[in-house]
Amino acid sequence: MKEAIILAGGLGTRLRDAVPDLPKCMAPVAGKPFISYVIDYLRMQGVERFVFSLGYKWGVIENYLLSNYSTLQYTIVIEEEPLGTGGAIRLALQKTKETDIVIANGDTLFKVDLESLLKVHHEHQSTCTLSLKPMLNFDRYGVVMTESDGRIISFREKQFYTEGLINGGLYILDKDKFLEYNFDPVFSFEKDFLEKYFKQEPFYASVQDGYFIDIGIPEDFQRAQTDLHKTIPDLSVIDKDWTLFLDRDGVINEEILGEYVKHWGEFIFSKGVLDIFKKLSDRFGRIIVISNQRGVGKEIMTEADLQSIHLEMQREVEIVGGKIDRIYYCIEKDDKCFNRKPNPGMALQAIKEFPDIDIKKTIMVGNKPTDMRFGRAAGAYTVFVTTTNPDQPFPHRDIDYIFPSLFAFAEAL
Repeated sequence: MKEAIILAGGLGTRLRDAVPDLPKCMAPVAGKPFISYVIDYLRMQGVERFVFSLGYKWGVIENYLLSNYSTLQYTIVIEEEPLGTGGAIRLALQKTKETDIVIANGDTLFKVDLESLLKVHHEHQSTCTLSLKPMLNFDRYGVVMTESDGRIISFREKQFYTEGLINGGLYILDKDKFLEYNFDPVFSFEKDFLEKYFKQEPFYASVQDGYFIDIGIPEDFQRAQTDLHKTIPDLSVIDKDWTLFLDRDGVINEEILGEYVKHWGEFIFSKGVLDIFKKLSDRFGRIIVISNQRGVGKEIMTEADLQSIHLEMQREVEIVGGKIDRIYYCIEKDDKCFNRKPNPGMALQAIKEFPDIDIKKTIMVGNKPTDMRFGRAAGAYTVFVTTTNPDQPFPHRDIDYIFPSLFAFAEAL
């Protein structure tokens, strides 16, 4: 899945006392707007492009995206007047490029596996595929009933249920099939599409028991503060279950400010780095280099030159008893390239190649703010080394630890 619509135009009337002057999706949760959790999770599922459907106080959301997601590929549409969930989706679809689109709500985080959701969608040639969350003892949601193959056979009204499958509010929608319908200008996606046409359209579901939170009521808004709070671990807990992501220039080797390391003769390991690579390799299960290398894209050097540098770097590390499991690099010049830091594409590449990586047990070490934003977008902990930015303010929302160098970080383990 490459493209998603996020519905973020709601008034949030039930949250008005807790968050009086903000759109609901901008409600602060554990130090940042809730919508950022939705964006970051979808990006780590491979979504590269977003359409934000906005309404109430839309300028607040736009300003946040401009300031905090400047490298994100996105566009916005604005409801001049409330269009309902269906109208908002229809409006946003005009800006999409793909056929199958993820639909998500800006006030709900459901950590689904999009790949398995898409598999169901394609296997059954579904018009709309729902993600369903198993729940116990609830009365806030209705229940969705399915056949054994996942086809939806009924929607039941809200009442108290001891158990059931609720609509998690995250869908894959076939744009072309949806747009064949002639809806009123204002309509509900749930009532006027899903619940009205499930008998004649192939609507399917994937049951997923991932984390789910809807901050639409004050009680769950407060619960999200605890659930999504990230506790910085003591470095002593790091063991072979952990992964280390390392930036290259300014972390592993001396950075040539304003220039690029163009060949092995210009590559100089930073002081003490070779001495501690064995310690890092003994401590972490995997060590992976994550590096922007725009010099290739600018044709200052060739990709073969870059690969030669990396082969020599790995050889020197192995000589001292250390290891580098893999090197991912992005040569693109466009800051909005999904694989260029601070965008999380290279982290996703690593996880796909090494499925045993637990991003919650991963540390990103870098010497630039983009490295820290990359770590945050991926869901990793972050270590800032001040080799080229000695005046970096700390504490900082994107930085968990700060050290003068990679050597100093290793010594602290």
